[in-house]
Amino acid sequence: MVSFIVKRFIQSLITLLVVATLIFFMFRLMPGDMTAALIDPSIAKEARDQVIKQYGLDQSIWSQYLIFLQDLLKFDFGQSFYYKRSTLAVLSDKFLATIILMFSSMVVAYGFGVFGGALIAWKRGSFLDLFWTTFALIFRSAPTFWVGLLAIYVFSVTLGWLPHSGIRSPGYDAKHSFDLFFSVDFLRHLLLPTIVTGLFYLATPLLLMRNTMIDVLGEDYIEMARAKGLRERRILFHHAMRNALLPVVTAGALFIGSALGGQVMIEYVFSWPGLGQEMILAAQRHDYPLAQTAFLLMAGLIMMMNVFADIIYAFLDPRITYK
Repeated sequence: MVSFIVKRFIQSLITLLVVATLIFFMFRLMPGDMTAALIDPSIAKEARDQVIKQYGLDQSIWSQYLIFLQDLLKFDFGQSFYYKRSTLAVLSDKFLATIILMFSSMVVAYGFGVFGGALIAWKRGSFLDLFWTTFALIFRSAPTFWVGLLAIYVFSVTLGWLPHSGIRSPGYDAKHSFDLFFSVDFLRHLLLPTIVTGLFYLATPLLLMRNTMIDVLGEDYIEMARAKGLRERRILFHHAMRNALLPVVTAGALFIGSALGGQVMIEYVFSWPGLGQEMILAAQRHDYPLAQTAFLLMAGLIMMMNVFADIIYAFLDPRITYK
């Protein structure tokens, strides 16, 4: 197990290096002046050249690439052209806001999806199966911005139950950093975008679990369990559901990446100051260091979740061995 984890860790580092290289050259090959966000066009040429030299943009692209790799080894992700601050400092709060929204949405989608999928597979062909399958597909097909606007109109404008935007109420004064993200006020703002995002992603675990469970329920060991007189609930949750979880775990690991980059519309509709919205703004402003850091954080998190999913496999299916 330890050797497998070390091997996967090394593979992830190599993959991250390839991703970092692609991101570095991709942004520099994009059309447009990469110094547009860095330098005021009205300043004198001498001052402009000095700023370009300060950021190392006067050197060849290969020299810049070597400096970029050296800085990565020191966990120095550079300074934002637009904010004039460290990119990690700019993204830290936004990354945390996106992570909290993403994981809370994942809990909603995969919590209801896994148990709901197992239940409707057990009740295959019933009204319950038809209802939940249709319900999940409707929200998967509907645009998230439309569902978000509808939720705001019903629960914020009409009923007044929940806030419609942002992560804190105007004038809210946090007493300490923990209070910024773990207060009642923050949780009230989190609830509506979490439900909308969770409903959008519900169909994947629900239908994946349902279809896998239908295959598993036809296996010989399930018939053997029934022949031994085990209760149906024990067969469902202890024998069938555990073996049907493997593809759901894989989908859950991939969900991290799609959720990180795909929540831009949710963040825009609910004015949620997250990573996806900042990535779009950074690309529009030609703020390459900030965009690079955002993509690298996203890639690193996806790889970490893939390694975590591989480790979980051994606990879900004892037949899997690591070499």
